[in-house]
Amino acid sequence: MDSAPYSHLPVLATEVLAAFAELPLPPGGEPPLLLDATLGGGGHSALLLEAHPQLRLIGLDRDPTARAAAAERLAPFGDRVTIVATSFGDYTPSGPLLGVLADLGVSSPQLDVAARGFSFRADGPIDMRMNPEAGETAAQLIDRLEESELADLIYAYGEERLSRRIARRLVAERPWSGRSSADLAYVIGGCFPPPARRGRLHPATRTFQALRIAVNDELGQLDRLLQRAPDWLLPGGLLAVISFHSLEDRRVKQAFLADERLERITRRPLVAEAAEAEANPRSRSAKLRLARRRG
Repeated sequence: MDSAPYSHLPVLATEVLAAFAELPLPPGGEPPLLLDATLGGGGHSALLLEAHPQLRLIGLDRDPTARAAAAERLAPFGDRVTIVATSFGDYTPSGPLLGVLADLGVSSPQLDVAARGFSFRADGPIDMRMNPEAGETAAQLIDRLEESELADLIYAYGEERLSRRIARRLVAERPWSGRSSADLAYVIGGCFPPPARRGRLHPATRTFQALRIAVNDELGQLDRLLQRAPDWLLPGGLLAVISFHSLEDRRVKQAFLADERLERITRRPLVAEAAEAEANPRSRSAKLRLARRRG
């Protein structure tokens, strides 16, 4: 695996700090406890720990590379930090929390390291697993599914109108195990008429998104978090979710509207200011929604 350093610039950092500026205090004089459900390289966690000297933090991540980078970055905070190797949909805290932060999606290091297989711009294996040590790869998923199942997956998770044509071509090109992400992108691109290949969005973008979501059960994980997290919060505790595409954002918006345990804070999602969008292009699609646990 590529040994490039894991360096992740946290998106909407100013907005996250402002959201957690005032923390509800737990009863009995206990120090406030926050859950970073998507630890990554520890960027958001480091900022919050610096801003709140009494804060303790639990960080979750299923990516061992991310956990190692976060452990190094958060080492100065000592025993105020606990890092857990798990996905947020499978976790239950042992005590009440003042807040839960989830920064969804794929981090820059995961996209940029060819060996992870997330990107069609880097030629690597067709993997796409957040945890590269467990589970089915994207290539294995393509090789296993029936054509109709694959088409439905690409349409549902990628909102790709040519899903049936793409699925037919992918099935015809089996097996995919042992082949590269660039090869996969080339075959998908061939399903589009020439003008689409010159557009701003690469023809393979939606299919790669769909495969990644399926491999990592991203929407299932998010649904479980949205259903369970309000019960983890102290009265007045904050649930903050950063999403990067419409499938995620719709789920967060609907959950915040429908859940009687929560009071919605943001009617419209917070997005990156022009300066951040210019400095960090991946922040342009980030949307932060906030809700507070009712007393």
